Amino acid sequence: MRNLAFVSLAALLSAPALAWVPKLEETTAKNVIDGAYGRRDPVPTYQTIDLTVKDGQFVAGAGAVRAFDGGDKCVADWLAAPTDFSRGSRPLSVTASGQADQLYFQAVEARDNFKNLSVAEALGADLAGKRLADGLLRVDVQVRGLPTQKARDAYLVRLRGADGKLLAPARRSFVNDWKQEGSTWTGTLVYYFEPLKAGLNASDKAELLLRTEADTNCAYSVTLDLGSFQ
Repeated sequence: MRNLAFVSLAALLSAPALAWVPKLEETTAKNVIDGAYGRRDPVPTYQTIDLTVKDGQFVAGAGAVRAFDGGDKCVADWLAAPTDFSRGSRPLSVTASGQADQLYFQAVEARDNFKNLSVAEALGADLAGKRLADGLLRVDVQVRGLPTQKARDAYLVRLRGADGKLLAPARRSFVNDWKQEGSTWTGTLVYYFEPLKAGLNASDKAELLLRTEADTNCAYSVTLDLGSFQ
């Protein structure tokens, strides 16, 4: 992961207001590329919410996870026994990103191969075709404690729209990081949403709803801030 903690005050003052970018344009592309090449401070291109538990609280802070269904006891039990997977697996982190984040990696790859990546090349059909389609938001959910790899299919993830309607992912996939830890499995689930179709704006806060593979009524809500990255 990139370290964006040390962004200068001058860069913050000169940078445009942050908002998720459903479709890359020249200004955002230039800012992302310049950040990758060290010509300016990096532009935040993702949001990660750390859902690991330390000292009885989520590392992301109090209120990082709320009960959407099943009552507050669901969250309380998670905090009390985060590694008790008899109650179901536990999400470890949630990361939201879009086209700008994928462009960052393309720019880093070009830089590391001693090449210059121009804005025109970045927005051209060849590279653009290797990124997310316009309007898609990628959400990675890292989980621990699944009883089998097959149980990945039992996860239910939805985005809650502006009108309260639940939006199913347009598609899903898996990161190639799955491994067995003792009798359980750990890895990353990937979901692709179309937030604009749910009435969400590019700088809104959106509710991500999660049900694990466990046969319980517990469902959780995690807030994504689309206005915290591009």
